[in-house]
Amino acid sequence: MSYLNLGILAHVDAGKTSLTERLLYNAGIIDRVGSVDSGSTQTDSMDLERRRGITIQSAVVAFRLGGRTVNLIDTPGHTDFIAEVERALRVLDGAVLVVSAVEGVQAQTRVLFRTLERLGVPTLLFVNKVDRRGAREAGLLEDLASKLGPRMLPMGAVERIGTREASVEGFSFADARFTDQAVELLTAGSDAFLAAYLDDPEGLDCAGELAAQVRTGAVHPVYFGSAVTGAGVAALTEGIRRYLPAPERDAEGEPRGTVFKVEHQGQKVAYVRLHSGRIEARDHLRTFRRGERGVVESFEGKVTGVEVFDTGTTTVAGAAGPGSIAKVKGLSEVRIGDAIGSPEALATGGFFTPPTLETVVRPVRASERIPLNRALLSLAERDPLVDPHLDELSEEMAVRLYGEVQKEVVASLLLEEFGIDVEFEETRAIHVERPQRAAAALHEMGPWQQTPHPATVGLRLEPGEPGSGVAYALEVERGSLTRALRNAVEETVHEVLRRGLYGWVVTDCRVLLTATGYIGRASTAGDFREVTKFLLDGMLKESGTAVCEPVNRFDVEFPAGTGNAVLKALGEARSDIKGQFSTETTGYVSGTMPTEAVHGFERRLPSLTEGLALFTTEFAEYRPVYGTPPRRG
Repeated sequence: MSYLNLGILAHVDAGKTSLTERLLYNAGIIDRVGSVDSGSTQTDSMDLERRRGITIQSAVVAFRLGGRTVNLIDTPGHTDFIAEVERALRVLDGAVLVVSAVEGVQAQTRVLFRTLERLGVPTLLFVNKVDRRGAREAGLLEDLASKLGPRMLPMGAVERIGTREASVEGFSFADARFTDQAVELLTAGSDAFLAAYLDDPEGLDCAGELAAQVRTGAVHPVYFGSAVTGAGVAALTEGIRRYLPAPERDAEGEPRGTVFKVEHQGQKVAYVRLHSGRIEARDHLRTFRRGERGVVESFEGKVTGVEVFDTGTTTVAGAAGPGSIAKVKGLSEVRIGDAIGSPEALATGGFFTPPTLETVVRPVRASERIPLNRALLSLAERDPLVDPHLDELSEEMAVRLYGEVQKEVVASLLLEEFGIDVEFEETRAIHVERPQRAAAALHEMGPWQQTPHPATVGLRLEPGEPGSGVAYALEVERGSLTRALRNAVEETVHEVLRRGLYGWVVTDCRVLLTATGYIGRASTAGDFREVTKFLLDGMLKESGTAVCEPVNRFDVEFPAGTGNAVLKALGEARSDIKGQFSTETTGYVSGTMPTEAVHGFERRLPSLTEGLALFTTEFAEYRPVYGTPPRRG
């Protein structure tokens, strides 16, 4: 069996879940197209998803296409759930990026496209909602080329755009104008094809070359249509069959795979994308996980059941082969992100910025504090970035967030699954601290009898580039300390940097071990931990740290006549305006604002603009705080 693992991705409300419904309907999997608004879609299975009309958790559905099984992964579009998208991106063979013909290229569209390009995932674009008033074609193609990249090839033209009668007429290589446009793109992407064109322009296999360049990510076909009416979706389906690859996989050898989702159905159920090999019930599997400071841990478990996606959301029991997506039961220690069979598939870093907000969560009934802690840890197995942790100021549990909608999701899951009603404190930004200047320190043990710590430790602290994180390195020979003593120093460095001078995590720096010494069994790991902590605490004070707050980049579009109110609100949100212009009907402003202020501004904007403004935002950077730095705890 051949498999294509296909992601449907988009900015929120572009219509990707509706497109998923239409693809399933056209494939004969469902007998009617469900509605997001009515909560009747196949992939929005959570009660909260149906109520809110948004996708929160990635969902898998399957259909047959051209002799292969397409495992279609519908992902969230809302930025609050970008972690779900990241996990899905790691298991894709190809993607369809959905863009609204009305709203066009939005912040999340750009972020997703850049990430797909970086990963080398072959991507088709589907311009949805051509039947909606305000839909654009030529102008939107210009936006795609300028904001995403010039290698966009329109695969059809829209007739009666912006009306319910909108239809799409597909292009073919029998059309000379289309062929000329395609050849211009293809020759720019391949020297070999350019040489063939110059040698024999009439004998070119343009269709074959287009397929080859799409699969390498060099060209992106653009399809127009409407998921609601079905216009243009058949052409997109043919494009998926023709241009997106179903890679050859190795069915022999040990199973290798990636866990991208975990559910609780009385027991843990791991969603595994299998890269090679097979998984069957009663198999003993080893899973690998990257722990703190990159140390790889391994766990063993016995598989008690395997189900493979068949059609729609239906799964069938049996062996999972290479390329398939399987629901695997029995792995009690499994977590999202684990690699099956080999640590080689472990992620080395995230595609998107970790959460920059946090909030304290407490049970309405004080007696449920301990059950709440257990429930939060259970939720963290599905979304590790939620990261339940003890808030040092309130001594209650706190969780990390991408945005306010996540609060509602966490509260809903805790009530529906665990029967715990909760309340939240006001969301606050997660700041970081950056060292300001280099500092060095040395403790020499001298004669052992005259010092309580028989340990020589020299350290140097250096500021790093913004976004570089914490780097730890040795300027001494690895053999100058035993492994246990060397690990004690490194572990203590990371432990101390979890709390800087103002209580925030210290980042964007290098710590170097510059001198070591010990006396046989007399020197213990505890000695090295105490000395390292003492030295690093002093070095942080000598260096000084700058507290930095998360800042978002934004674009806001608003009707003429509302500009003064919008600009006033931006000022109150401590925004830094970078660009501003207007037409007779519309005003545009771009700039940056503290992440902590985004939700408040977004909540005020509709009343200032009669609900006609368009606001998009994404994380930009951490920026030093002006004035008195906020303290944590």
